[in-house]
Amino acid sequence: MGLRFRTRDSDSPWVDTVWTCTSEQVTTMTSVAGVRWGLVFWEQAGRAYAAITGPETRTGTAPVPDGAAFTGIEFAVGTSLRTVPTPALVDGGITLPDTTRRTFRLDGARWETPDPDDAEALVESLVRAGIVVRDPLLADVLRGHRPAVSGRTVERRFRAATGLTQGAVRQIERARTAAQLLAAGDPAADVVAKLGYFDEPHLARALRSYVGRTVRQLREGTGGAIALDLDQRLTS
Repeated sequence: MGLRFRTRDSDSPWVDTVWTCTSEQVTTMTSVAGVRWGLVFWEQAGRAYAAITGPETRTGTAPVPDGAAFTGIEFAVGTSLRTVPTPALVDGGITLPDTTRRTFRLDGARWETPDPDDAEALVESLVRAGIVVRDPLLADVLRGHRPAVSGRTVERRFRAATGLTQGAVRQIERARTAAQLLAAGDPAADVVAKLGYFDEPHLARALRSYVGRTVRQLREGTGGAIALDLDQRLTS
């Protein structure tokens, strides 16, 4: 019962993860802050839907259609859509019109709705068509390179591409990692030390703001449905 997530990493430089989810007898979920935009496709009661999702800066409560099956693509940080600035998607999204079980419409063209294993092929097609783009400066920054421009220029272009500051991205990603570690059984003190939190109250505040769970809820698996794959394996 509830939400059943499955997430896999991608070997595409344009994609972070591909996920699937089914919903059973659940009407709401805790949404979790996230730094990436995405495409999500779902079916419910014989009808098909598609949407563009944006980065989320805080936790909250979101409705869930019962008996639905979802496939989602989370794009790599620094990528964006040609016609939709990522800042316009922050804490929101766009439902795509004229979606069928086989195809969806994006940027004036019709595309085949992907199965989870076909996600990277769809993204390659969108990249070739110039619909999904990336700022090359950010690609260098994210690889650890120091570009020959000012820090202010980097921050401005980072925010233009992602809708978020670099600091916000670090804080949100750290809180999501902390949630997964705690759900896997790591003691809070170890998570504090591993992820660089000041102390356990600092960790608790971050979880409350970005994940909507306490340490105890994550450890015990309580608190209701949550939009995060807490069974996902973490790699260093």
